[in-house]
Amino acid sequence: MTLKFMSSKIEELIYGITFDARTATGTVAFNTAVVAEDDLERALSIFKLVYAAGLNVGPYVRIIEGGESFNGVSIQKGFSGILTICSITIDGVLLKAGIPVKPVCGGIVQVTEKIPIRFTETLRYDATTMDPLDVLMSQELTSVLEMINTGSGKVLASVREVPMAAKNHLENLLSDLMEAEFKGILEVGEPNSDLLEMPVSRGHIGVAIIGGINSMAAVRESGVEIQTNAISGLTDIRDMNHNLLSL
Repeated sequence: MTLKFMSSKIEELIYGITFDARTATGTVAFNTAVVAEDDLERALSIFKLVYAAGLNVGPYVRIIEGGESFNGVSIQKGFSGILTICSITIDGVLLKAGIPVKPVCGGIVQVTEKIPIRFTETLRYDATTMDPLDVLMSQELTSVLEMINTGSGKVLASVREVPMAAKNHLENLLSDLMEAEFKGILEVGEPNSDLLEMPVSRGHIGVAIIGGINSMAAVRESGVEIQTNAISGLTDIRDMNHNLLSL
């Protein structure tokens, strides 16, 4: 069996994303979290805090009850599945609009007084068969709850590169995403400049995108046992609940 690096899996899924931020319609990518049924309400309360703090991608969620299946995801009885928007949805939006986008790496960003400072750890998508954010979260390197409570901590994020010639188009699309309540943009760099101390290819702009599994990292930090599967698949946005993360 041939190994498939995460960069290849991401590229395949990106082509299937059709989400339109202006109409809030189309196909999005999702992540999956699994918790015991008894922990569902506590986990959702933490998901809400993370989204309110701007540390998650979008407000859409779907709950899968134990014994049910949805788009290739099956949940055992006694457990509940929580589906959230994956950050590669943003890549799909850019590509659909004609902007070539290259996912570079996932990592941990140090935040001080609500200002992102630098990446402290990274894993390249083209050098691993596992999702970098899943791997880094499993190493207990995050402090998402601390970031929410104090304004300083370590959160999951990823880096994309886009051609510098697309700068104005990029900014317009990111504005549309923010209007659609997508809070996933951490920082946009300048052409030919490092992004949060990460080198960026010449002729390109770096874009730091919040990791879609920060909410799951926060649940784990709280002591609740949670299983995660980042970049699980694709679904129509209409199959997700828009209001579930409202405080």
